[in-house]
Amino acid sequence: MISIKKKTFIILSICISFIIFGAIIINNASFKVNETFSEITNWGLSFQSEGKVPQGNVSSEFLKKYNSYYVADTEEKVIHLTFDAGFENGYTSNILDVLKKHDVKATFFLVGNYLETEPELVKRMLAEGHIVGNHTYTHPDMSKIADVEAFKKELVKFEEKFKEVTGTELLRFYRPPQGKFNESNLKQAHELGYKTFFWSLAYVDWYVNDQPTKEQAFSKLIPRIHPGAIVLLHSTSKTNSEILDELLTEWKKMGYTFKNLDAL
Repeated sequence: MISIKKKTFIILSICISFIIFGAIIINNASFKVNETFSEITNWGLSFQSEGKVPQGNVSSEFLKKYNSYYVADTEEKVIHLTFDAGFENGYTSNILDVLKKHDVKATFFLVGNYLETEPELVKRMLAEGHIVGNHTYTHPDMSKIADVEAFKKELVKFEEKFKEVTGTELLRFYRPPQGKFNESNLKQAHELGYKTFFWSLAYVDWYVNDQPTKEQAFSKLIPRIHPGAIVLLHSTSKTNSEILDELLTEWKKMGYTFKNLDAL
């Protein structure tokens, strides 16, 4: 016969197990349904069917709460072309030449060092109708910056240097370095008057000494293009510089037109 004390212990153990197990299920369900992404710090995309919008690891609806985007909400064949540049690698002039040839306007997300070392290229970007966006001053992992003032400093220091170099105010478009972020970052950027832009199409083009071939680049960039795409390319890429003319031509043949991010 089981003693009263032992029976009580068994009942309490079962109750505690249900509480713990239930909490795990609730937390997991909450993460999936409510997109509580305090632990998500890397922007990611699902594999998608040809010509279809990929699914981000955070939805467009959630991002819009903080004036943030990864794709345009449209069925039109429109592409928003963006370039990230942590430094100058000798290819930006050619990229600008190609964009001018095709009458395509793009957004260049730059870091502070680029403003310091390449002021003439920055001025050319603006003169030819492109947008310069804020990729932070020092390119840190912003998801690890919890202090509000430290976060603000990365963006404001870039704004100040941009005005010093160009004599104009920065359009407040922000892209987190390496796509690393958390909800607090989105909120802070929004409170500073920024729109945050991720991307819906990119490929591995940033390794300077291990560049993809033209065929490898086209195998990703042609079939995966989709309506409302925000495309991320790196202007430091030799391959991108070499293929851009043909790439824009191919996208146009597919019926796509181009708009800049200020259309969103």
